[in-house]
Formats: sequence, C-alpha cells, structure tokens
Amino acid sequence: MNVRVRPEAAGDADAIQSVQLVAFHPSTDEAGLVIRLHEDGDSVLSLVAELRGEIVGHVMLSRMRVTGDGRDYRAVGLAPVAVRPWAQDGGVGSALIEAALDEAKALGEEVVFVVGDPDYYVRFGFSPGAAEPFDSPYAGRSWFMALWLRSDAVPPKSGSASYARAFAAWDELG
Repeated sequence: MNVRVRPEAAGDADAIQSVQLVAFHPSTDEAGLVIRLHEDGDSVLSLVAELRGEIVGHVMLSRMRVTGDGRDYRAVGLAPVAVRPWAQDGGVGSALIEAALDEAKALGEEVVFVVGDPDYYVRFGFSPGAAEPFDSPYAGRSWFMALWLRSDAVPPKSGSASYARAFAAWDELG
C-alpha cells in the first residue's frame, strides 16, 4: 500500500473519530480518549495515515510524567493506534508508529511507553524490560513496555511513569 503519513490537520477530527470507532468496535473508549487528550492539552503529536486521499489510520503521542533516580524524563505515551479494518495488515499501523517514533526523537523525547501486544510492539524496539524500573498501574505486566530513544540514555534504577489524566478515566471505562 502507498500510505502517506502526515500531521493531523484542522478538519480531520471527524475522520479520526471514525477510524477509532471502526477499529475498536464496539468500544467507543479510544475515540473518547483522543478527544480528552486534545481537550486537556496533553496531545504532543497526532498523525494520520492516508490511502488514496482517505484517512485510514491514526496514532497519538501524549505527555507523560516520568521520573527516576531524582530526575524528570521527557516522555510520551503511544496510544491510541488505530487502522480501519480493511487497511490492517498492509503496513499502515507500522508506518504510523515509525513516523511517531521518529518525530518523538526529533522533538527531544527520551522515552516512549506503550501498553499493548508485546508480539507486535517489540518489532519497533519496545520491551517490557525497559519499563521494569517504573512504578505504574501497568507495572509488571508483559504488555507495559518502553523504548529509549537516545542511544546514550541511562535508565533509572527505579522511578514512576504516569499517563495523562485522560487515561485514568479511560481505564475506569475499560
């Protein structure tokens, strides 16, 4: 597929909501999460994927509060990631995630967290071990992973990782 990834633009909100709703049907939680992250000002990056001029995918990075060994880290959470069902398994999700990670690195972020399928996210460099030092509601689970974006990063011995406020409400729903 010839997918084009670009930043979310004015006028994309309805198409993004549609992608979230069909990708996670019957759940509406992820669509609501996107709205809340924008409303709360916690969205750091929102990208869409287009095929033949139609928005078929969306990914968002949101600000996280991450500390460890007495210092704050520039950190974001990768979520949600959604692709229209008919466009799945064609590289759209991978293109979105790779573009988001490249942009996060360019923005000076140090670490990205994700809650998701380890079999899928390890291909992008995420690992449960990288998230191990961080206390979080998701800590200790194989699907709580992190990716350090800088090769000179020194992970802390212990710390905490908190997602944006919208995730607390989302977790209560899910």
